[in-house]
Amino acid sequence: MDGADAGRAGELSCISIDLLHIRRACPGGFFLLELGAGHGLSLPLSDRRKIKRKGDVMSGQAQRVSIIPSADPGGDPAVAFLSVSKSFGRGRGAIQALDGLSLSIPRGVVYGLLGPNGAGKSTLLRILAGLLRPDRGEIRVFGEPAGPAQRRRLGMLIESPSFYPFLTAREHLQMLARSTGTLALVEPVLRRIGLEKAADKAVSGFSLGMKQRLGIGCTLIGQPDALVLDEPTNGLDPDGILEMRALIDDLAHRDGLTVLLSSHLLDEVERVCDRVAILQRGTLVAEGAVADLLDRDGRFWLKVDAPDAVLVRLGDVAEEADGGVYVRIERAEVPELILSLANAGVRIHEAKWIKPDLETVFLSETREVRS
Repeated sequence: MDGADAGRAGELSCISIDLLHIRRACPGGFFLLELGAGHGLSLPLSDRRKIKRKGDVMSGQAQRVSIIPSADPGGDPAVAFLSVSKSFGRGRGAIQALDGLSLSIPRGVVYGLLGPNGAGKSTLLRILAGLLRPDRGEIRVFGEPAGPAQRRRLGMLIESPSFYPFLTAREHLQMLARSTGTLALVEPVLRRIGLEKAADKAVSGFSLGMKQRLGIGCTLIGQPDALVLDEPTNGLDPDGILEMRALIDDLAHRDGLTVLLSSHLLDEVERVCDRVAILQRGTLVAEGAVADLLDRDGRFWLKVDAPDAVLVRLGDVAEEADGGVYVRIERAEVPELILSLANAGVRIHEAKWIKPDLETVFLSETREVRS
């Protein structure tokens, strides 16, 4: 957790990779590793991409190889969904999974995709991967239509990847690197995901968190410009969550990689994500920087001499509780409210802004749509 996250928290008081199933020409141009139980691990092909080297030497380590291609932090969004619709079935029994959804993911941020079951998150990610075709709309990757060439710039990791239990972490990465011509990346990637000390241990002895980090390492072998992670912290113990959080934060804010993640762990999303989108019934109900969403949905608490007078003056946006008055307004409106009450002769003894957590915002936004 970086300083901003810490401050925000304080304010809130067996890869069983079967080589026979590796396909180079799967939809969207991905290098798809088909796994059990319907899961897959998509790795971008980067055989045309040159490996870039950095000349700096850090902490006495050997010369580092850049595992992330240099990218302009400005320009077009990393991913843009433009009026995307998708339904399943026909007639009266058809299910509208996405309904004209438009969403833009900026470059170099950690972007959280939230929503209850059936909100359309999985459908959206499958369309991005090229595994589903939208009925209407367009997907753009780094400013270009999402064809095979552009999708090669994405790396996707499905929840709980599987591995050959008898192979080591290094052997898994080497196997993939040989097919992409990036063997020089194996050692830098091992260091980047924090598995250099366990590189020669069989994966059968890895914790779930170590396997998740190895899964991310597999995607980094292809030098993607953006990662798409489905439930990256699901099932991890506290140590594993901390390690995954630090890795995701580093990849985005140190290396400039865009990270789009889907998760139902709202407290974790609040800590790791810069921006979030909340989906409900295939539509976008809220989107923005995490800090802005929390400020917007916060409440202002006042301790005053005459709470009844304040309640009458403010009407439905105010309620009496906890020995004072809660007012539902945006944070930017607080100075104007204080000035208005002071001019009306209301004596204010104490005042504070109470910021909600992301779960409160999520429930509020999705409840409004359900109602």
